[in-house]
This record gives sequence, C-alpha cells and structure tokens, in this order.
Amino acid sequence: MSEIKNLKPECIWRNFDALTQVPRPSGHLEKVQNFLLDFAAKVGVEAFKDTAGNIVMRKPATPGKEGCKGVILQAHMDMVPQKSKESTHNFETDPIETYIDGDWVKARGTTLGSDNGIGVAAIMAVMEAKELKHGPVEALITADEETGMYGANDLPEGELNGDILLNLDSETWGKFVIGSAGGLDITATLEYKEADTDPDDAAIKVTLKGLKGGHSGLEIHEGRANANKLMARYVRDAITGCEARLASWHGGNMRNAIPFECEVVLTLPKENIEAAKELAADYKETFEHEYAGIESGIIFTAEETETPKKEVPEDIQDNLLDAIYACHNGVLRMIPAIPAVVETSSNLAIIDITEGNAAVKILARSSSESMKEYLANTLQSCFNMAGMKVTMSGGYTGWDPNTNSEILKLLEREYRELFGEEAEEKVDHAGLECSVILGKYPHLDVVSLGPTLRSPHTTGERCYIPTMAPFWDLLKKTLEDIPAK
Repeated sequence: MSEIKNLKPECIWRNFDALTQVPRPSGHLEKVQNFLLDFAAKVGVEAFKDTAGNIVMRKPATPGKEGCKGVILQAHMDMVPQKSKESTHNFETDPIETYIDGDWVKARGTTLGSDNGIGVAAIMAVMEAKELKHGPVEALITADEETGMYGANDLPEGELNGDILLNLDSETWGKFVIGSAGGLDITATLEYKEADTDPDDAAIKVTLKGLKGGHSGLEIHEGRANANKLMARYVRDAITGCEARLASWHGGNMRNAIPFECEVVLTLPKENIEAAKELAADYKETFEHEYAGIESGIIFTAEETETPKKEVPEDIQDNLLDAIYACHNGVLRMIPAIPAVVETSSNLAIIDITEGNAAVKILARSSSESMKEYLANTLQSCFNMAGMKVTMSGGYTGWDPNTNSEILKLLEREYRELFGEEAEEKVDHAGLECSVILGKYPHLDVVSLGPTLRSPHTTGERCYIPTMAPFWDLLKKTLEDIPAK
C-alpha cells in the first residue's frame, strides 16, 4: 500500500495518491475525466467537461475577495505511458505503484505521472480547501497534452473568465518559467514490397537497451544517447561488413521522449553470425567510452533468432538507413541572447520498419518560428531524398517571455518574503500549453511554476519531496494576495 498520502503537505499528496489509482495514459482519459468530475461534485465546486475533453472547475471568491482578478490554475490530466521492458503494467487498467526512496517519490517499473499529476493534485487541493482566502478561481485541466496539446488546441474561446493563468507544469522549484519553445511533429512514411529472404541465411536480433532516455525538451542538451541513432551505426557496419540485410526495426515509443531502447532483426549468411556478434561487442565498448559519465547501463547484444521469411529490399534498406543516419538529432542551436538555453532541437523519437511499412516520427522544437521552419524543412528534405512521404502535424508556437508580468513580480516578491532568497526567471525548451492558451486568450498574464521533478517521460521519473511544502505555501500565499481588478 502506498505511503505517499502520509507525506506533507497532506492535501496535495493525498490527492496525487488518489490520482495514481486512476489510469490516465494519453488517449485514454475517460476514467480520469469522470474521477475529476466526481471529485468536484464531492467538494462542492462547479465543474464540466468541455467539447475538447478538458475539465473546467470554478470556485467562487471567498467573502471580501470578489473584486480580485480571477486566477486560472492549469495542468494536464494525461501522463506518458513508459514502462521497463520487464514490466507487465497495463496503463489502461492498472494503478501506478509508487514508493518513497529517500527524498524522492518514484514508481516501480513505470513513469510516475507526476508530470503533470502533481499540478492536478495541487489544483484539487485548492478546490477543496475551506480555510484558503482567494478571489475567483478556475481550474483548467487539459486533455492529451503529451500527444499534441489537443485539449489546449481545441479549447473553446470564451470559456474561461480569469485574468491570470498559473500553469503548474514546470519541473524545477525556485524557477518561474516565463517562456517556452514551440514544437512540430514530423512523420515520414514509406510503403514497400518485401523481398524474400535467402533460404540459406540465418538471422540475429540486435537489442540496445538500458539508456537513460528522458524528456526530449528539458533534457535534450544533456548529451544522452538516442537508441535509434546508435543502432544506425551498428546496422550500417553490419550491412557493409557482415553482408547483413534489414528485416525489421523497432525503436522508441513516445514522440516527446528520447528513445532508450531499440530492437532490430537482421538476416545474414550463417558464416557471418559470429562476426556480427563480435561487432556488437565492439560497439558496446565504443558506446560505453563515448557516453562515459552520461550513460551507465548500456546493454547491447546480438543473438540468433528465427529467420524471417521476408526482409526489406536492398535499395529501400539503403535509402532508409541513409536517411536515419543523416537525420538531425539533438540540439541545433542555443538562443543567441541566452546562450545557456536551447533554442532549436529535434528528437528522432520512433522508428518502425516491418511488414512493408516504414515510419519515422520526430519532434522538432524551437523558440524561434523561423528556426522551427528551417529545421522542419531540413528534416523533410532528408527523408524526401529516401523516397518517403513527409507530413507535419501538431504544430504549436512558442511562448514569448514577458519580464514585466504583474503576476511574475508578485510571485517573485512572495518567494523572497517566504524563503529569504531570489527566485530565477527561466525560458524552457519544453513545450508548454501556455502559448496555445495565450493564442485564444491573449489578455492573460501567465507564469508557470511547480515543485522539482526529474526524468519525466522515463521510468526514472521522480518527484523531490522537500520542494512540495514550499510550492504549496507559495501557491496559497499568492492566491491570497492577488490584486483587485
């Protein structure tokens, strides 16, 4: 039984614990939507599901605070469904199994869902609080943020009444996010007629796992290995040195997560199997050397497997591999005026090649619209040269920083008075829904904040317990001190 509900502040941890019992992977949100509506009815606040699948709650001002500016507390209800290869967890039916490890809350074999379940739990704590003094408060809990910000993109105009938006989806305590990158999904596809495998050939399954993975925005600058890019190096050498042929490729499973594992099946002459295994051992040593200090658990193996009857035609194979090899991955440029912050990057997130279909999915990010367009055209050109059809979807613009924000100044003053130190202003390379919501409600004054989380979108996701109490104290004090209209 989880003990996290006994942590302080109890009002947030209890609600987060309840949330972990409700399946809520992106694309499967009916259970959590009903959970949130039931919660609102239980605590006596107005709530409804809008046409985009978002949950909106409204709590009236406490007596004497009716003239204050309205605050919208915003978070997203869905979570990234990543799990370890050994895990049997079903994200559509099973609760998340949490545990406490020192100062951190973690999950066993899966993502924790603190991104953005902690934000949702904080909103629930505000909605149920009886002693808290505040002006009009709305909650906007959006649907399917992780797969394309669909809830924010389809948010009806005129639905929200507030003047201030506090987004609770940031992941470093003590830093107020005032700007973020835009993003674009790029998908390259190709249909091909499979070739017959030489009946005298054998096959090997090449497995790469144990990489850190991570958030493709917040952690893209840390130099973590991309499983698809590493595998491309081995496959190219196996083709040229071991007469191998590509039968299938499966790498990565979330567009916004750095892929941490990849599996490829190659056919090859029986007499070259040992050479292919030795090549894998050599590459394991190479990768361990190249990523020393970054990746510590690299597993890279080649083992014999059942020989498939079909494989990728040689010319298609070569074109696909060239495109994967050439595809930009990682940081392209830092912000010239803020050189410590990533401006433009891409993540070669998912590769699936099997049974006559090839698909490559990439997430491009940039806080510059012109550089986002440049990167998208670069990637499109790369895969067009391989004969692939390239489509772009799920685009969203960046959020331009407003250093003169009134709510930012209030948060900074409250932080200084509560904790005796200065908070930092930050521009994130991650995509936040703030930019999309501002496109529909341009009058809003917006800041994003939250407690410290690490390694979201991975099985190493964790929440730092000592930051939760100060986060809650700041949120309460800020709501109490919201100025009059």
